[in-house]
Formats: sequence, structure tokens, C-alpha cells
Amino acid sequence: AEAPAAEAPAAEAPAATSIRLVNGKIEIDAQLKKLAEMYKAETGVEVIIESLGGGIDVNGTIKGYFQAGNMPDLFVIGGAGDFANWTDEVADLGDCAFAADTDMAYTTEDGTVVGFPYAVEGYGITYNANILEAAGVDPATLTNYAAYEAAFAKIDSMKDELGIDAVCSVAAESSQMYWSTGNHIFGYYLSGGVDRDNKDLFNLACEGKFDEDRLAQFGKFYELLCKYSDQEVLITGTYDDQLGKWANGKTAFITQGNWIDASLADYNVEFDCGIAPLAFTEEDMTGVLASSPSWWCAYKDSKNLDEAKAFLDYLATSEAGQKCLVTDCGMVSPYKSCTLVPETPLAKSLKTYIDAGDTYAWDWSNLKEGVAQRCLGPIFWSYANGDLTNEQFVSMMGSEMTKYVAE
Repeated sequence: AEAPAAEAPAAEAPAATSIRLVNGKIEIDAQLKKLAEMYKAETGVEVIIESLGGGIDVNGTIKGYFQAGNMPDLFVIGGAGDFANWTDEVADLGDCAFAADTDMAYTTEDGTVVGFPYAVEGYGITYNANILEAAGVDPATLTNYAAYEAAFAKIDSMKDELGIDAVCSVAAESSQMYWSTGNHIFGYYLSGGVDRDNKDLFNLACEGKFDEDRLAQFGKFYELLCKYSDQEVLITGTYDDQLGKWANGKTAFITQGNWIDASLADYNVEFDCGIAPLAFTEEDMTGVLASSPSWWCAYKDSKNLDEAKAFLDYLATSEAGQKCLVTDCGMVSPYKSCTLVPETPLAKSLKTYIDAGDTYAWDWSNLKEGVAQRCLGPIFWSYANGDLTNEQFVSMMGSEMTKYVAE
């Protein structure tokens, strides 16, 4: 008798519903995709994670999707500058479970919840604690300009003994690293040492104006960072170059925040590390900038809006979602119900500032869209190149910002 034909292996049934999330944090791409697999197995809903980063104009890319009729169900905004483009396109998320569980949701002027916060992030200047200990520098003392000037000089004099190439890892090349200089480092001028509710410096900047004495002091500190940086990384380096130099133990400091926790395992980092204030002032500055770095909004015309909202609630309130964001991504949760404590070193360091109430606002994220890329970043690069004096830096920041906000 003829043997029965072997049955063909069954193809995996396509998901009945799929939603697409455009995420702006490339360093948590793998973790989100792993969670998406679990979510599909549990609910049958496929979550397509599209992560953008590394100098890509994320908001510009999303604008292109909108114009092409290819809007994702969930997409990232970085603050008021980004949100101004989407005021009529976002869904009200106020009925989501997450909205009642956090104080960090993005809201409109009338209090409508439209943005999902996935983390509290913070930054200042991140240090290799082992190098500082070997050099006899206590990071707890790094709270003003004079302390940094002395610490940098001391570590620089011990480079051979410490086995490092430079004191700092700073990257200022403006086509790729504008977000680090023109957003993050500049953010300390706006908010460092300032009460979270005090928006005087921010409001001035929105008019293209600066406190010139404070800006000069800030510029002096930036010049110090550049002086003691690996010059190749400073002038031409990418984010990977900057991170690799520090993560491989070749510099003592890096101008990045706790988001690099997710990448430390890739470099087999075993040294202790922490975050210190980017204290550019003559007086003591003891806190760090900390806030929700960005938010995920839902496209109001999505055909799968209910499924998109359900996924946000799953991330915020389920055990698997909280584990992904806190344990796997190494982030500090913005949700009151989350009892998980981050295990990664920089998130733990950041949490000490949050628990102590010693944080400053991320006012830079509410400046006019594109200000870092098209206005401030190139000035920081010129200053790093040695093309500007401190006085010229202050002058150019004022003139270029005035033109930019008027456009």
C-alpha cells in the first residue's frame, strides 16, 4: 500500500491584529521586541517595534510617515516642540489605567493625558568609580566648577598610571551628536541648580535671550570638558565612539546619562559607576536633571486604537511590562504601583537623587523643535574645535537663538 503523504508543517497563523510603535530609544530596541513576542503569545496581538536613534531626525521621520499615509499606531514625542506638530492627531489616553498611576504623563494645557511615560531618566556627568578611587577623587565632592577643574587636572596628570587615554569622553560633532551637546549639556544651563518650578531661564531662551553671566560660566565649564577630552572622539566621534572609549575604561567621565545602562553588558563593563551633577557653577550644585525623557502618543485615527491603548496599560501595570522597563531596560519606573527597583548601576545612582528630591527639570525638551540640530549643536561643535572664545560663544548663542526662535 502507498504510504500516506507527509503533512506539510503548519504555517504560523498571522496575528489577527498588529500595532506599530515608533520608539526613539534605540538602546531598548531588543528588550521591547522581546516583550512584544511575549505579548503576542499572550494576547494574539502583534506589536511591531520600529526603533529610531543615533542622530536620526525622529520627528521628521514621523512627519514623513504622516504625509505618506503610513502613521504608526504609537509614536514618540520629545516634548512641547515635537508635540506642537501633533496637537490635532493624538488620542486622549485619559481613560487608560496608566494615567491614574503616574504624575509624569504628557498632558495638554487643559490637562488631557496624551502621552505615555515609560521611564524617568537622569543625567549629569557619568563617572568610572574605580578610576576616581585610584586617583583619590571622591565623586561626592564634584559639586562646583573648582572641584571639577582640580579633579580633571589631577586625573590628567595620572593618565599613564591609570591606563586611560583622556579624562573625559565628550562627542560634539554636530551632524550626529547635536542631541548630546545642544539638548543634554545645554540643558544644564537652563535648569542646573534651579528649582523645578522656576522657568525664568527657559522663558528667556524661548525669546532668544540668555543670562550672559551664567552662560559664560557654563561655556567655561564646557571648554574645560573639551580640553580634557579625547580629541578625536570630541571632534569626529559618533555616539558609539564616545561610549566605547568610556565603557572600555579609557576615560574617567562621559557626558551621558543612565540610558547607557542598557549598553554596559555589550562592553562587559565590570567597573563601578555613578552619576555626578554637571556642576558648572561656582556655587555648589548637588542634583541632576531627571524627568520623563519622552512620551509615546497614540494616533487618533489608528484602526487599532483600543489595542494600542491596551498595550500601553500592559507595559505600565503588568508584571511582565514593568520587568521589561525596569529590570531589562534598566530604567526607573514613573509608575506609583511599580515596586521593582532598578538593578543597573546608573539607574540605581539616579534613584538616590530622585529619592532625595534633588533633581532639576528637563526644560530643554520644551524648546522650539529642532533647536539643538539646527541652531545650538553647530555652535557647541565650533567651540569644541577651538574656533570660538568664551565671549564669542556667548555672543553667537544669543544671536543664533534670536534668529531661530523668530523663524
